[in-house]
Amino acid sequence: MTGETTVRTAVRIHGRSTQRKALRALLDALPHHGGRLLVAGEPGLGRTTLLRWAARSFRAGPVLHLGPGPGGGAHVTVERLLDTLRAASAAAPVLVCADDAHLWDAPARTALDRAVRRLSTADRVGLLLSVASDRAVAPEFARLPVVHLDPLAPAGAAALLDDATDGVAAPAVREQLLAEAEGNPALLVALVRRLSPAELRGHRPLPRPLADAAALAEVAGGAPSGSSAHARDLLLTVAAAGRAEDGTDVDAGLVHDALRHLRHLRPEPGPGPRAGSGLGPRADSGLGPRAGSGLGPRVGSGLGPRADSGLGPRVGSGLGPRADSGLGPRAEPGPGPRAEPGAGPRAEPVPEHLVLAGDRLRFRSPLVRRTVHAAATPERRRAVHRALAEVLETGGHRLTGLLHRSWSLGGPEPAPASADRLAAVADRLAAVAADAAVPASHRLRATAYARSAELTADGARRAERYTAAAEQALLAGRPDRARPLLAAARDSAAPAAVRGRAEWVRGVTELRDGPVGDAHQSLLLAASLLAADAPADAAAAALAAADAAWAAGDLPACLATLAPQPPHRPENPAPGSDGPADARGAAAHPAAVVHDHRVGMRALLEGRLDRAGAPLGQVVERGRTEARPQTLLRSAAAALLLGDVDAARSGGARALAAARQLGSDTLVPQALEYLAYAELRAGRHPQARTHAEEGLRTALRTGQRNTAAHHRAVLALAASIEEEPDVVARHVTAALDTARRHGLAQAATLAQWAAARADLGRGRPYDAADRLGLLVLPGPARGHFAVWRLAVPCFVEAAVLAGRHEDARAVLTDFAGWAEFGADPQAAAQLARCHALLAPGEHADALYRRALDRHDEAGGDFERARTALLYGKWLRRRRRPREARGRLGTALAGFERCGAGVWAAQARDELRALGAAPQGTGTGAPARLGLLTPQQLRIARHVAEGATNREVALALGVSTRTVDYHLRKVFAALGVRSRLELARMVGEAEQAHEVQGARETRRVGSYEKTGAEH
Repeated sequence: MTGETTVRTAVRIHGRSTQRKALRALLDALPHHGGRLLVAGEPGLGRTTLLRWAARSFRAGPVLHLGPGPGGGAHVTVERLLDTLRAASAAAPVLVCADDAHLWDAPARTALDRAVRRLSTADRVGLLLSVASDRAVAPEFARLPVVHLDPLAPAGAAALLDDATDGVAAPAVREQLLAEAEGNPALLVALVRRLSPAELRGHRPLPRPLADAAALAEVAGGAPSGSSAHARDLLLTVAAAGRAEDGTDVDAGLVHDALRHLRHLRPEPGPGPRAGSGLGPRADSGLGPRAGSGLGPRVGSGLGPRADSGLGPRVGSGLGPRADSGLGPRAEPGPGPRAEPGAGPRAEPVPEHLVLAGDRLRFRSPLVRRTVHAAATPERRRAVHRALAEVLETGGHRLTGLLHRSWSLGGPEPAPASADRLAAVADRLAAVAADAAVPASHRLRATAYARSAELTADGARRAERYTAAAEQALLAGRPDRARPLLAAARDSAAPAAVRGRAEWVRGVTELRDGPVGDAHQSLLLAASLLAADAPADAAAAALAAADAAWAAGDLPACLATLAPQPPHRPENPAPGSDGPADARGAAAHPAAVVHDHRVGMRALLEGRLDRAGAPLGQVVERGRTEARPQTLLRSAAAALLLGDVDAARSGGARALAAARQLGSDTLVPQALEYLAYAELRAGRHPQARTHAEEGLRTALRTGQRNTAAHHRAVLALAASIEEEPDVVARHVTAALDTARRHGLAQAATLAQWAAARADLGRGRPYDAADRLGLLVLPGPARGHFAVWRLAVPCFVEAAVLAGRHEDARAVLTDFAGWAEFGADPQAAAQLARCHALLAPGEHADALYRRALDRHDEAGGDFERARTALLYGKWLRRRRRPREARGRLGTALAGFERCGAGVWAAQARDELRALGAAPQGTGTGAPARLGLLTPQQLRIARHVAEGATNREVALALGVSTRTVDYHLRKVFAALGVRSRLELARMVGEAEQAHEVQGARETRRVGSYEKTGAEH
């Protein structure tokens, strides 16, 4: 089919900041010394685009483009190439670009390798090569430093799609394009180009398959043909087996057995590459014959154009977690098929596009794997799937065997005689996928449900199966796959219960990775559609809608959603709920957890604290005997609402273990989020940071940007007590970026609190008071309704130091009510500390002591140390040095124990003011300079002498970007904010060294004199 959409060609580069930073460092260094870099990535990821960007960005000298000339590189000499490069770089630095160098012949590669090795850094030649990673890197290039290109992240791919289409793609079409492209920018553009404007806008159905053999081969440069019939069969068998695998590799023994079976089936051999078919190897890569001979370089301004260019609702209080509503059946993941290792019966080398690691085989490039499968004839594909089905079914692997059996059947429009057979296979696939006793991962179940839906003629049943597939994809941590499946599930003929479940899955998907306002509306719609046929599921969807409103900071919507629901029928749970129910054992029934959580949350938000404790306590108690991750997450959420930090940690840890054991990748970031919040509430910042770092990685890997924003907020709060202002700023910026886009008021408030606490720790009370005043004082900009109270103690401290006593008093009435409820174990001690800060001298002493007593009851090193620090400061200013020294020493020990470096520095400064400099780690100028690396110390000394960054770079032979990077680290490590402060500190350190040296000289002289007398 020929599309009619004109794709914009001048699109900006998306999602390649890390790679461009590496290229920029090479370009910046060329005026001083040479360098080399290899850009590697599978076809279509934008290697040529990056080289073109580098060529356009280089302004210091000429750009040479290398390519194999006529006859390859057989007659080029190393000396000639060296002479050419040195002559070009004599007057100015030169950048040499060589695109698609993997297509060069061996003599050309060897000549370039030898020439590059004979160049010195003084020659000022920068070499920038690109190679495709769908095959092994040639040994001549193996020693070069590599910059890898990975598929674009969902946000980058979405931005590229909007750029290429001017944002006119219909939402459902957009989701399917992004899913089919799998982050490959060239494939995404090729798919858009293939569509007509009507198809792009959703007015006409999309072609099937969307990514066909022609589109894939266009980007991949053709399908590998293999050197023999066996190699072709091996490539296709590995590609076919990978369709039903969870990862990128397949069992080599399975492939071996399938190949043996394939020979008995005697399928059609399948044609090799055909001239003009577009599926063979590329005849020209854009680096084809050029005028001249050998590796003749040519000067140019750019490179030629190329084609590449159920589930967790939010809940919590304060640092509130998110809980999970649990859609669909769960099953333990089972092992994949195992057979004897080996890639085939022949003693042939493994094709270059494959990797054999132990007993596993995989394609180097997922795009090439897809291309190999799509480019094969239908007969060959069906024969290979049939062989795989026979082997798997014989080995007892029901679901994978049945999947391959379904792929071995006829095409998408079968003859009427085979329609019954297809329907029977579809029913069997759905039944086996729903069987919890069958060992299979969520990803495999999603594939099975989706294939069953494709083979189902009835619209309602097809929608139900697509919905089940989307749910399993979401549990597998693939929201990018869940969205197009939900789009396929849209069918007006489907019953309300099916449409309700689809909206439930859609709402939970948006809750984790989209605007939470949209999630709230989808979940409300789901609850209304499910109310008649599945009231328990309707209640769970309504609670998830309340979680969305909570995340958005919409208190009225949250209360309205938590309003009393009509009684449900627990004896008839909806299919796919969180497990079978025993009506007499309410403690084990998920519906009881949902009900109690809803009642307790509403009572808490209405201020009826006496009515909130009992139902939330029941949810916590159920978690002590539960094994289902969704119920355990609800238990941890309720514990945080009640301030039971130990129960929250226990529930979160058990939920994490259960989610990992079940293979529910989507629940792992949530469980880690609970653990991080619990540790943060307990004042254990290093442990919170550990959980949040892992949670951030898993959230990004599973496409949960909203969850990632919460983890970034925790990381910012943890770093705010350490001497890492750059870390705080980075996480705050990233968290706020997502929070503003998706309406995450809770994450935004936490991130802003972290930035303000970092200001307060570094002695900037005015800045901290300004930031925190927006969060805690009444007004439209006030922070999240359940979080702002947690920031009140920081605001009171900053406001008092900034002279804003009335503002500080204005927030204490609300905070006193919060402390009385007991949901925050530190609140009572913090309240006494706030009163002490505002009290006259005759009352402050007793209030500080009361605060310390409350801290002893609650535990937590950091908050107790903060109170001791403020008390010590107060004592010192009232000329009570002995008492002050004791309190400040206690504060210093507490800060050092919990890693609060920036606050420990305050305690040391106060001790020095008393003339009692602490032993051990000092914070004087010499000690602080000792924290720097040798390179950082050299840069600091040059800057202290008045040198600019460029002058420092010239003196040390590095790039200005390297100086900028190290200087930021120097400022952070030393806690300075300007070059003047840095110069002062370096000067103090040098004076201290001179004084120390003089003392040592006197001491040695005295020793020698004394020794002579004896």
